[in-house]
Amino acid sequence: MLKKIAILLEMIKFKHTVFALPFALMGAFLAQGGVPGPMIFVWVVLAMAGARTCAMGFNRIVDWKFDLANPRTANRAIPAGEVKLWEAWAMVIPAGLLFFFACYNLNELTLLLSPFALGLTLLYSLTKRFTWLCHVVLGVALAFSPLGGYVAVKGSLVGFPWMLSLGVLFWVAGFDAIYACLDADFDRDAGLKSLPARFGRKRAFRLAVFFHVLAFGLFTATGLFCGLNFFYYIGIIISGVALFYQHIVVNPKDLSRIQLSFFAMNGLISLTIFVSTCLALLIDL
Repeated sequence: MLKKIAILLEMIKFKHTVFALPFALMGAFLAQGGVPGPMIFVWVVLAMAGARTCAMGFNRIVDWKFDLANPRTANRAIPAGEVKLWEAWAMVIPAGLLFFFACYNLNELTLLLSPFALGLTLLYSLTKRFTWLCHVVLGVALAFSPLGGYVAVKGSLVGFPWMLSLGVLFWVAGFDAIYACLDADFDRDAGLKSLPARFGRKRAFRLAVFFHVLAFGLFTATGLFCGLNFFYYIGIIISGVALFYQHIVVNPKDLSRIQLSFFAMNGLISLTIFVSTCLALLIDL
């Protein structure tokens, strides 16, 4: 059983929850003006873990035939036979229920927004079948993270820094477009849609640069809107360097270091922005 659980968690890359969770917590900290109550903290973490587990498991289920045909992904758990479809569903459905239960235990508005948030994350897995804007759809889905954290505390959207969610949207759309370059040829041959498959890797990288410049500007504007002190901007500078580094180590002709770009740098960016926000809120200068 423990081995099967480990395979399931690896299948959905559970450790990469770190991408969205810090932004959800950032929304909660901004709404509180400091550290939110312990139970709110717990329910936000459970909601994010449930939503991402449900969405990633669903992605692996609906894409397993494409994964089997793609040499890069043929060794994933479902196409490799390590996880049966019913086992994946047995993880996806409880994870979705956990998400809704956590939202129920926060407040009414969080619960009302929960179907839209989870629905978008599930929809993303299907969008590559009909639009090359799939990366933007993923960005919109993850943009619910800070909004959800804020509403979890406030129970209202009043005062929410919308530029933060827009920053998350373009940050995610940018790095997802880069990652999609790995499968550009396969997607094109299989009739799947993506920016690299539609416009080529070079143009996809240019759009990713544009998205990331927008994200950097929006994250900076968040600090101005929320009146955060210089600790926040130290984090923004570090994040900007990390964004720049991604586009230095990976290019359309050399994708060999894309794992470093996609996982290490993006995890660093989300954690850095969250930590710098906490310092700005907790240390009064």
